[in-house]
Amino acid sequence: MEIMQVMGSLVCTNRVEGFAHQNLRILRTPKGKLSVAVDPVGASAGNWVFTASGSAARFACGDPDTHTDLTIAGIIDFWERDG
Repeated sequence: MEIMQVMGSLVCTNRVEGFAHQNLRILRTPKGKLSVAVDPVGASAGNWVFTASGSAARFACGDPDTHTDLTIAGIIDFWERDG
């Protein structure tokens, strides 16, 4: 799992069948790396979230048939960043 911040949404009208109608979010790590994740929890821009990656990401999104390797698993309500 990794902590990331939601930067915004990614809109794709044409997708492979394995993505269904999952919401997609652009995430940024604390070091600035950008990634795209499936969002089954409804995170908003600015939210800090924790993610599941690899094969666990498919199960975290609620449908193990979804083609993803990064899923937002929860919205962080409180977190004090170190440093």
